[in-house]
Amino acid sequence: MTSPVLLVIAHGSRDPRHAATVHALTARVRALRPGLRVETGFLDFNAPSVPRVLERLDGQGVSDVVALPLLLTRAFHAKSDIPAVLRDARGRLPRLRVRQAEVLGPSPLLNSALERRLHEAGVRPGDRGSTGLVLASAGSTDPEAIAVIAEIARELRHTGWCSVRPAFASAVAAGGYPRTEDAVRALRAEGVRRVAVAPYVIAPGRLPDRIAAGAAEARADVLAGVLGPSPELARLLLDRYDEARVPAAARMASLSA
Repeated sequence: MTSPVLLVIAHGSRDPRHAATVHALTARVRALRPGLRVETGFLDFNAPSVPRVLERLDGQGVSDVVALPLLLTRAFHAKSDIPAVLRDARGRLPRLRVRQAEVLGPSPLLNSALERRLHEAGVRPGDRGSTGLVLASAGSTDPEAIAVIAEIARELRHTGWCSVRPAFASAVAAGGYPRTEDAVRALRAEGVRRVAVAPYVIAPGRLPDRIAAGAAEARADVLAGVLGPSPELARLLLDRYDEARVPAAARMASLSA
């Protein structure tokens, strides 16, 4: 039986670094699982669009697709935009089966990717006890997404950091969270001498640039890179694909067999 095609759905950006990062990530996914067909579609700004990819797959005789949102939390795009695009495609392409996979986060693999980027930026395990961490996400007004970021920050506090503060890059500081620069300054006010900023975002673009600018403005000591095409992220994409491809009941049955 032919495996379903994996369609990675990215938001898209006018910043060319965004699409380049997404393509580097999907290339890593292909390398991890040779033989799996991996396609990329964008909601906006970049080509090909999600509808165009699905039309092409249908024209090629593909019958089964797992659509994976390249998103860290279940916010507007995962709950509204992407389901609407997929519903429209199912109506126009009745022979094509399209299943939407879960978003990437939360996941221990994302935390591991975050730690990788911090290590690459110069933070060593022994530094955590004297380092405050700003977990800087893009931001959302969705309560579920806000709660996920808050929970990740709480989890990180138990991994040795002297203090952890979540921050948002978007103009609306939903949930009362500060901007990156405000979170850095708050840690300084607590007496934290060394502050690291970890962008909890996948690809470069306007909001990650805002995180970097806030870190520079407040003179953070360390700025990690975006998660990008990390090995952990590539493995996580395959995990979400497998979860959508094989029903939970079937997975449990195979494990107990």
